[in-house]
Amino acid sequence: MMISKTFEITVKSTRRKELIEITSQIERILKESGITNGILVLFIPHTTAGVTINEHADPSVKSDIEEQLTLLVPESKNYKHLEGNADAHIKSVLVGNSLTLLIENGRLLLGTWQGVFFAEFDGPRTRKVLVKILGE
Repeated sequence: MMISKTFEITVKSTRRKELIEITSQIERILKESGITNGILVLFIPHTTAGVTINEHADPSVKSDIEEQLTLLVPESKNYKHLEGNADAHIKSVLVGNSLTLLIENGRLLLGTWQGVFFAEFDGPRTRKVLVKILGE
């Protein structure tokens, strides 16, 4: 029998751009859901934030990603968007605002070194991550 449950994670950033690992919160929600096999969808309902999977063992990976996104899309440029956060919108497009994860035997099927990261590009802010779990 297919079950569908929706949850919400609150994320508080402390800097303008920041990758915040949310793997443990997602695993907690998965356990609470009671769903053992299926899919888990993450959706970021913000235009200046995103979500991604990357290495979580070495913190320098996060800082490298943050630095390279800044070089690729600098904060100050001749942007037409008047709010002063055009770079955050562009970085959000590059990173993406959703992920689909596989669930098997009550666990996320992530690689050994993989973690899930909320990507803040216009902080500090309090944001939300919507989590939809479908399965049995």
